[in-house]
Amino acid sequence: MNYLPFEDGRGENNGTLDKLVYKVYLKEFDAVVGDITILANRSLYVDFTLPYTESGVRMLVPVLDRRKKTPWTFLKPLTTELWLGTGAFVIYTGFVVWYIERRTKKEFRVPVTQNEEGNFEGPLATQIGKVFYFSFSTLVFSHKEGMTNNLSRLVVIVWLFVVLIVQQSYTASLSSILTVEQLQPIFTSLEEVISKGSHVGYPSGSFIPVLLRSLKIDESKMIAIDSAEKVHEALSTGKVAVIVDEIPYLKLFLKKYCDNYTMTGPTYKYNGFGFAFAQGSPLTADISRGILKLQSNGRMVELQKYLYGDKSCPDKDDSQTSSSLTLRSFQALFIFSGACSVGALFLDVVRTYYRAHGSNSASRSPSNTPDNDEPTMPVGSTGDTGSPPEGEENPGRDLFDAERESYSLIRGHRERRILSHSGSSLRRRQIESSNEQHGELIALEEDRSL
Repeated sequence: MNYLPFEDGRGENNGTLDKLVYKVYLKEFDAVVGDITILANRSLYVDFTLPYTESGVRMLVPVLDRRKKTPWTFLKPLTTELWLGTGAFVIYTGFVVWYIERRTKKEFRVPVTQNEEGNFEGPLATQIGKVFYFSFSTLVFSHKEGMTNNLSRLVVIVWLFVVLIVQQSYTASLSSILTVEQLQPIFTSLEEVISKGSHVGYPSGSFIPVLLRSLKIDESKMIAIDSAEKVHEALSTGKVAVIVDEIPYLKLFLKKYCDNYTMTGPTYKYNGFGFAFAQGSPLTADISRGILKLQSNGRMVELQKYLYGDKSCPDKDDSQTSSSLTLRSFQALFIFSGACSVGALFLDVVRTYYRAHGSNSASRSPSNTPDNDEPTMPVGSTGDTGSPPEGEENPGRDLFDAERESYSLIRGHRERRILSHSGSSLRRRQIESSNEQHGELIALEEDRSL
């Protein structure tokens, strides 16, 4: 069997593949062996064997790292709405904790002025500063001061759980942005190339121009390129924006230039590569059976690995790039934290109201009403002359001493009752006035006895 290369004297193709296939029809060649794409118009002149490899047409485009590193890169892991939502919850949670803890925690109650109720409280600016300091500092560290109220402890625990998840997600996303290249193709479809009026490259001598014309691409925007080195030069210099070629050729190109380029866009299906024989040739069936045998025993897969390499070049499309975290990703956590804060705030307000209401009721209840059955001190009859009767040794003095002792016991009992019910200055003044009256009464009785 005699093999003849289809080339001119300079080592280049001596025409297109369509022209080569037509030479088989003209009996100039018995067969064409190589990367001949099975097309409908070519099958009118020759018979093709079964395809020995799958084929299709895609775009080859340069890739760029569109995530440029800037001084504001640290803001990119979270979307704007997530930043604002997190800030709002930080302030709200700090306010709830401050409101619940301000009655018992000195850190939330600066002793600057004293109100009418006797509670120490700081100026408005100081209280607002306490709220912001506590709430924002929970993002980076836990406070060493313990909470004194169980409601505020619940709010802080739930909020710290939310902060932990958001913080870990932010760290992972920021690490990905700073360390992993986010390579994306500059074009994703031929329609985008057409709309921008960019030039399209294709391999010389192939059927690709027919496809490009069917896609409404102007022939003035199509440039033929005949080698892998010229393809790399044209793409790197901007001579063409994309290269449109069959997938096996693009895989061979990416085997060498995988870091800078990628295949993208839709795949235009074709029947693959096959061998062309003259119509009615018995070799067509024999070669087809040989291809089936190679595919069944795995030999064809080994040939493809040898041709394209073991390491495949993955597509660098938008699905491989990580996006910023959104508020919807943490919506359930924020709703749960907000519900806990609202519930704790409501319970604290209700508890404070009932405590204040109960205290006011106790202060208004009667407690100092004197007993109506308290005995009064007898002052003797109006007919008493103060002289003891005959035969008795000063009986008036004995009677006065007994009455005075009894009255002293009654007075002491009443004073203890008055002091136990009220410690106010008004009651003390009433007791002092009663003592003065009693002293005057004793002096009057002593004068009478004399």
